[in-house]
Amino acid sequence: MASPFMNERPIDIGAQIIRREFHIERVLRNRQDPLLLLEEILYERYRFSQGGILYLKDLLAPYIRSWALTTTQTVCIALRFLASGSFLYTVGDAEHLSKSAVCQAIRKVCLALKHFLRVSIVFPGHLRVQTKEAFHAVAGFPNVIGALDCTQIRIKAPSGPNEPEYVNRKGFHSINVQMICDASYLVSNVEAKWPGSVHESRIFKESHLYQTFEQGHHGGILLGDRGYACRNFLMTPFPDPNPGPQTRYNAALSRTRARIEMAFGHLKERFQCLKRLRVAPDRACDIIVTCSVLHNIATIRKERVPEVLVHGRAARDRILAQYFQ
Repeated sequence: MASPFMNERPIDIGAQIIRREFHIERVLRNRQDPLLLLEEILYERYRFSQGGILYLKDLLAPYIRSWALTTTQTVCIALRFLASGSFLYTVGDAEHLSKSAVCQAIRKVCLALKHFLRVSIVFPGHLRVQTKEAFHAVAGFPNVIGALDCTQIRIKAPSGPNEPEYVNRKGFHSINVQMICDASYLVSNVEAKWPGSVHESRIFKESHLYQTFEQGHHGGILLGDRGYACRNFLMTPFPDPNPGPQTRYNAALSRTRARIEMAFGHLKERFQCLKRLRVAPDRACDIIVTCSVLHNIATIRKERVPEVLVHGRAARDRILAQYFQ
């Protein structure tokens, strides 16, 4: 009679011993609570203080769910990427996470912050009279409610037939981002959707904001550079000013409009990722808007302002104001 065990595989005692000897148990890596770090380290890594990180954690908690990470950890991973601009795997190594986990954390924070876009970035702001007074205090320019300009945010070369549209006049791939700020460097308007080759004047003319200005809704003016056409709601410099009033007008406009250049400087120093985004254009636009919202939160909360190298035009304006008025 055949044994009922004839079809079973023979037990290999030796193989079991080897497997037991060399079995590698799953080890959960220790992820230190970021809030235990010193304030100096928190700012260096995340660009926010402990209070700022806790504020973001409470703000975004209803929109962030993760079985593996706390809300604080998710927020800090995203902030670390935005602040450093490092490769995803570099951030992952630093935070003891996989590249995919880092990518998911960044995406969750970007989507969560979208819920606060309309309350964080508001034009012309809730305090229009105070905005005009603050701009007037800079150089005496009247009735200003915003400084307007565009900045190129470098991205990796996108795939597809539209790739040439993203090459700007300087020869690299980018998103041409339009922003308006107030006198305290708060972003009051952001347009982050246009390829780098699109001219700044077209971006403004095709914006919803332009239409509302045309309809006379805002009761104030913007200041722009020579790249824009002069309108009754947008003041630009005289191309060849005569000595006297036109020269003084140009000087006052330049000093006042320098607020947007400094806002760009603060934004890019606070979030180093904006110096080059290695993502597709649509994701790049989401990250740019995310950084704009975070910049406003940091500014309102009076988080430490990053040191910004003074650009040539800003340095020239300071000399002009001090010695040639």
